[in-house]
Amino acid sequence: MSSEVRRAAEILRAGGLVAFPTETVYGLGADASSEKAVARLYAAKGRPVDHPVIVHFASSQAAFQWGTEICGEARTLAEKFWPGPLTLILKRSEKAGDFVTGGQPSVGVRVPSHPVAQELLRAFGGGVAAPSANRFGRVSPTTAAHVRDDLGADVDLVLEGGASEVGIESTIVDLSGGTAVLLRPGGISRRQLEAVVPIKEKSAWSPRHSGGLERHYSPRTPARLVPTHALDKEIAKLESRAAVLAFSRPDERVDFWLRMPREANAYARKLYAALRELDGANCEAILIEAPPQEPGWDAILDRLKRACGGP
Repeated sequence: MSSEVRRAAEILRAGGLVAFPTETVYGLGADASSEKAVARLYAAKGRPVDHPVIVHFASSQAAFQWGTEICGEARTLAEKFWPGPLTLILKRSEKAGDFVTGGQPSVGVRVPSHPVAQELLRAFGGGVAAPSANRFGRVSPTTAAHVRDDLGADVDLVLEGGASEVGIESTIVDLSGGTAVLLRPGGISRRQLEAVVPIKEKSAWSPRHSGGLERHYSPRTPARLVPTHALDKEIAKLESRAAVLAFSRPDERVDFWLRMPREANAYARKLYAALRELDGANCEAILIEAPPQEPGWDAILDRLKRACGGP
């Protein structure tokens, strides 16, 4: 065990905040059993207290102790995808307090695969509440530098772990009602889930969950999602400095242009770093070329719609 991980575990036990890498994005961690520590986490992020956080564990055995009435589909999904970018919503046990569940009768749990996250969770020995390590509603961090830029001295320690491999948040599946309901697309695709268990659509009665607000993952610069066929027309109408995120080569009429990969996994890995770069370009607007309406792009489209403020 590295000395930094040992120090991080000690900070968590003392009620402090530790940012750490996962395969999805960097998380801001606090002892999930400590109301005081979790309250400090919410304050650092500026997170609404009724917005639940996901609790991270080193193993499925530890994660399932925070749930009750765990159905066979939950165990099947855990066996297939954990450790990995999947969060399961379960009926909560007495271990999960209102302060991590947003007052709901369910709790979100995950077993991340990143080796640094695994080392920290094993060293700590309990559940770590860990939403993304940034100010609430802003672009999620995929490097340690992003965390330091966002949170500064509000976090006690930032563990280095390189750039996040997946680059967008975990898939969230609700099993608190005994069937699998997809709440948020993410690092595990719907197609991958459906190869293992039947998946239902979420409803008005589904639990509140991370990343469920209409506006989220947002740069400070106003952003718009533009269909490919309309991008040239929208660029021609620009009257101020603008930045563009697109698949095609740069247009000389645009002040700042980032070209994105045409493969979904590569796009996801680059997305949040790209949004941060565009946000720092001192432009008055960001135009984002819409991704393909194809399987595999669902999670990316979800993030982009929310970054732009809604449907």
